[in-house]
Amino acid sequence: MTLARINSGRKGEEEAVSYLRKNGYKIIERNYRTKLGEIDIIADCKGCVCFVEVRAKNSLSFGAPEETIIKRKQLQISKAALLYIKKYKLQDKSCRFDVVLVEGVDRPRPEVRLIKNAFELDSKYRY
Repeated sequence: MTLARINSGRKGEEEAVSYLRKNGYKIIERNYRTKLGEIDIIADCKGCVCFVEVRAKNSLSFGAPEETIIKRKQLQISKAALLYIKKYKLQDKSCRFDVVLVEGVDRPRPEVRLIKNAFELDSKYRY
């Protein structure tokens, strides 16, 4: 991955955090890493634990950012979320998977969109 892409990713994540805070989310953790995958942002929204994937793009040349969250990525995020839930004993808490899309991340005012409940946990991985 190039340095420019890494920097764009960081900018996108900062935009996402700012957007989430403005919309009532309390950031719990960022870049939560496990051997099974990474979760960009873990936040609380009105008592619900939100596992947030951030997708930042400068151009729509290769498709919209939401098109890049393929089934394999959803599964990876889900497995990491289950480890987090188990580690912090959150089995009885409400949880969901949200996605923040940041378009034009290197522009002065990128467009930020939120998809709540963007995907569901595969039934074979539920408690």
